[in-house]
Amino acid sequence: MSNTLYIEYTFTVTPLQPTADILIAELGEAGFESFVENDTGIQAYIQKNDWHNTILNDVEVLRNPRFKISYIFKEIEQQNWNVTWEQYFKPITVGDQCGVRAPFHEKSKVTYDIVIEPKMSFGTGHHETTHMMLQCILEHGFDGKTVLDMGCGTGVLAILTEMKGAKAIDAIDIDHWCYLNAKENVDRNSCTNINVLEGDSRLLKNRKYDVILANINRNILLEDIPSFSKCLNEPGVLFLSGFYSDDISLITEKCNENGLKLEKILKKNNWVATKYVF
Repeated sequence: MSNTLYIEYTFTVTPLQPTADILIAELGEAGFESFVENDTGIQAYIQKNDWHNTILNDVEVLRNPRFKISYIFKEIEQQNWNVTWEQYFKPITVGDQCGVRAPFHEKSKVTYDIVIEPKMSFGTGHHETTHMMLQCILEHGFDGKTVLDMGCGTGVLAILTEMKGAKAIDAIDIDHWCYLNAKENVDRNSCTNINVLEGDSRLLKNRKYDVILANINRNILLEDIPSFSKCLNEPGVLFLSGFYSDDISLITEKCNENGLKLEKILKKNNWVATKYVF
């Protein structure tokens, strides 16, 4: 993987919010797989093999007169990512119980100290959706539970569920680099109950879970919710994030069609995390 080539876009946006959040969401749907937020905008990354010269044609926010967005792009090698994320990655805390930090940060004085080296994967806790999902995990009991972390990215959510007592966790991501990175982070945190898998919802056939976590974009969630409901034990809990407040009704309608009832909503800026029960 060391010679994998990426296209790096540097976007300068005004105003910074909510422009950056909207841009990240739309770039994710266009195929970009990781992002770094900074004081002037974002950097976005897509594998060169997935890139084409019309990649931004469907990114509507770029044509919205309310926002001023400029960008440049260049080709980089994957290993250069370490320089980028070390420059911007700061440790965070979620409530007073959980900390997420890089290996070069001092150990957090919290109950759950998670060490993450994100590289090209999504999930450091900085983005609103990951932060809220960590909150959901902190508020829920996991002793002896079976768990699915779908679209696991760095594996940070799966890692916290093991720290909270989950007995068996599947962490799945379709992206090969996320799969490798999640495995590294699972080992880095001395986790023994997490099985990292590469693939999509087709891997869920004949699997059962007490809790499912999915922090993915809206369209993929809508596709996968029927598969999630088939995999949930009864009673079971589904935590979802990766979408906006305006999408709650659409997501909830799909969940209701599959026997899942909305129980709780968290909001952070324009993003939401939801809890459904089965």
